[in-house]
Amino acid sequence: MLTSEIIYEDARAELHQTVVGPFENNVYVLRCRRTGDAVLVDAADEHDFLLELSRGLGVRRVLETHGHHDHIQAVPAMRDAGIEVSVTAADAAMLPSYDLVLEDDVIIEVGDLRVRTILTPGHTPGSICFAVEGTPLLLTGDTLFPGGPGNTSFEHSSFETIITSIDDRLFRPYGADTLVLPGHGVSTTLGAERPHLDKWVERGW
Repeated sequence: MLTSEIIYEDARAELHQTVVGPFENNVYVLRCRRTGDAVLVDAADEHDFLLELSRGLGVRRVLETHGHHDHIQAVPAMRDAGIEVSVTAADAAMLPSYDLVLEDDVIIEVGDLRVRTILTPGHTPGSICFAVEGTPLLLTGDTLFPGGPGNTSFEHSSFETIITSIDDRLFRPYGADTLVLPGHGVSTTLGAERPHLDKWVERGW
C-alpha cells in the first residue's frame, strides 16, 4: 500500500515524500504550513494515489525536474484534475501536455515559501533543481545522487554538461549542510558529495 511521510518540517514548511512506480521514483510535496498551499515535484506514476495525496495536501501545481518517461506518467491525470504542470522549455516536448514553462533562476511562491529554480542540464537538456529558500532543502531530480551525477548515457545527455551544472549551480552556491533530495533512492548532503567531484570526472560517469 502506498503511503507518504513527512521527511522535513520547520515553522513554515513541511516536505512529504512518497515512492511510486516500478522505477521507485521519489515524489515530493512541499507545503506551506500557514496557508496550506502546496506543490508536487515529479508526477511520476500511480496517478490515483498522487491525486488523493494532492487533494489532501492542497497541491495546486506540479513542478517537473525533467521530462523522462518515469517522471511524468501521472501528468495527464494531474492536468485533468485541474492541477497545473510546469516543465522547462528544453524538456517540454517529452511531456504529453503541460501548462507552464519553468525558467532558470526565478522564484516560485508556495504560500509563504519561496522556491528558486536552478537549471542544471546534463541528464536531460532541460533538467532543473529546486531550492527552498530559508531551508536546507534542494530537490535535485536525476541530476545529483549519493555517489555522483545522474545517468548521462541517454540520447541528448552529456556527462561534461552535468558535471558543470553540479559544480557551478549546486556545489559553489550552496552550503555543505544542504540536503540533496534526488529523484530515486536516499538523500545525501552537498558536503558529503562535493569532495568526490574529481573522482567522478576521472571515472567518467
